[in-house]
Amino acid sequence: MLQKVVLLAIPGVAPFEFGVICEIFGIDRSDSGAPAFDFTIATADPGPVRTSLGFDMVIRDDLSVAADADLVAVTDQAIGDIDERYLDVIRSAEARGAWVLSVCSGAFVLAQAGVLEGRRATTHWMYADRLARENPGTDVNPEVLFIDDRKVVTGAGTAAGIDAALHVVRVEHGAAATNVIARRMVVPPQRDGGQSQYIPTPVAECHDDSLADVIEWMLNNLAEDLAIEQLSRRALMSTRTFARRFRAEVGATPAAWLNTQRILRARQLLEESDLGLEQIAHMVGFGTAAVMRHHFLKTLQTTPTSYRRAFGERAAG
Repeated sequence: MLQKVVLLAIPGVAPFEFGVICEIFGIDRSDSGAPAFDFTIATADPGPVRTSLGFDMVIRDDLSVAADADLVAVTDQAIGDIDERYLDVIRSAEARGAWVLSVCSGAFVLAQAGVLEGRRATTHWMYADRLARENPGTDVNPEVLFIDDRKVVTGAGTAAGIDAALHVVRVEHGAAATNVIARRMVVPPQRDGGQSQYIPTPVAECHDDSLADVIEWMLNNLAEDLAIEQLSRRALMSTRTFARRFRAEVGATPAAWLNTQRILRARQLLEESDLGLEQIAHMVGFGTAAVMRHHFLKTLQTTPTSYRRAFGERAAG
């Protein structure tokens, strides 16, 4: 289980994204039910490390502390040649089966280390073309928030780094622990990795109370057959207008968003209850356990039964 986390402080690091990883893994929230991670920041040459904004951070630990880390993280920084010592840490972590996480342009560091070869990956949409061009052996998707390909997790821009890190927490420690961290940070427990990075319509143009009401109603009625015609009538819009406005505000189609919410709710029930699979499938709107199994295999590459065995309360006990 994920316990030891090492964040690499590479010269030129962007402070905000760096702080995101510190916030998620570096604060002890065990009093609220979250795991207490063994969190360390390391650099090749301990001492002052210059950030992208021109101030220094003083880092005391060298890279030897990452030798047995369960997760090695790299955040946003200037794209360019990276000291081979950092790349060796990343290669070693991937080779022993540890988690490797990058945020934004940190994906270029993973690419230099060679761990993105033959994998799917993402980065900030502004840099995606360059990442794909320089790494033809990597399947780069510029449209998603994060990608987890065999424990190598690449996140898009700043906020997507939160989603990517919380994804790792959820896989390793379950929904309850993730919810504690997210609630303390005042962020959503986890947006789906396949959600769009870039929402074309500015949020300021989407202040639609009726749409917000419909979204809340959808969450409270997942068990219903929520056809787009019914949803658009509730929003007092045409079907085409509703679909367009929903995509602009949420970053996904109504059907894709609903599917994500149903999977998230099913995961929570599998983790925290003893309800049967058929009952859970009905409660979240999949109808039958067979349909729910299909969506779990497609989205999570596992079955509901296997998921419960790995993350249910009895497994944790």
